[in-house]
Amino acid sequence: MQRADLSDLAAFASVATHRRFRKAAVELGVSPSALSHALRGLEARIGVRLLHRTTRSVAVTEAGAILLARLHPALAEIAGAVDATRLFRDEVTGSLRINAPGAACRLVLMPLLARFLARHPGVAVEISGDNAMTDVVAEGFDAGIRMGERVAKDMIALPIGGQQRFAVIGSPAYLDRHGVPRSPQDLALHACIRQRFPSGRLFDWKFEKDGRTCDVPVAGSLTFGDQELMVEAASQGIGLAFVFEGYAAEALAQGRVVRLMEDWCPPFPGFHLCYSGRRHVPSALKAFIDLTREGQFRNDGSDEA
Repeated sequence: MQRADLSDLAAFASVATHRRFRKAAVELGVSPSALSHALRGLEARIGVRLLHRTTRSVAVTEAGAILLARLHPALAEIAGAVDATRLFRDEVTGSLRINAPGAACRLVLMPLLARFLARHPGVAVEISGDNAMTDVVAEGFDAGIRMGERVAKDMIALPIGGQQRFAVIGSPAYLDRHGVPRSPQDLALHACIRQRFPSGRLFDWKFEKDGRTCDVPVAGSLTFGDQELMVEAASQGIGLAFVFEGYAAEALAQGRVVRLMEDWCPPFPGFHLCYSGRRHVPSALKAFIDLTREGQFRNDGSDEA
């Protein structure tokens, strides 16, 4: 059958139920003449008369009655299916899949998830943590979290979690043995705990002060792919580590490590929530975007509530 037949069948069901073209036309939002034309076309395509028409009345033929009996449950099922999709527009339901590097999971997502799930218990959240810069759209994720310079140009990006900052840390015992570095150049004299990305690239330590920037390819005998392990190694006196300050907060508070070269580690724009398209955003993702924007207000002081 042709695509237009579904609307023609719905038109037939309305006329056959009301037994009046005018009432059916009002219900469907079309003119009586257009409705009559559609039904004549339907009868011509299926080769059977469905309605007896006079200037004053409409009656259903035997074939029309059989068709109407089958159409009512079918059209009701279709209407129910459409109503079910509206739940995703009007209510926060369904699933939310986010891909994010490990640091974003720990520092940005974890503080938000409890609040999000408390508000929207009907949403199933799945977080995929990896540092491989997975293609968010190709792998079927609703959104990803990336550093600003790593957001694809065709994605919408929204700051999430506020500014970030790195910290150079070392244990008191290590510093007693090897001295305290004061500048990036001093790091050449120290054992540095390095980080390797899944791509195989080693992370250069990045510093900035008074408008000067420098990337330092540090040397050391120990390399990790995980910053939590780097903090633990630094606390055991193995060497110096360069990590997001959020990873080091507990060890700093406990005195297991101290912070170094703080004047070389200014805050910088942090992570971004990135997603594709502004139209028909799933309700779960829209709710998460709204929560992210609330966090922005808190960070810039414009929302004291």
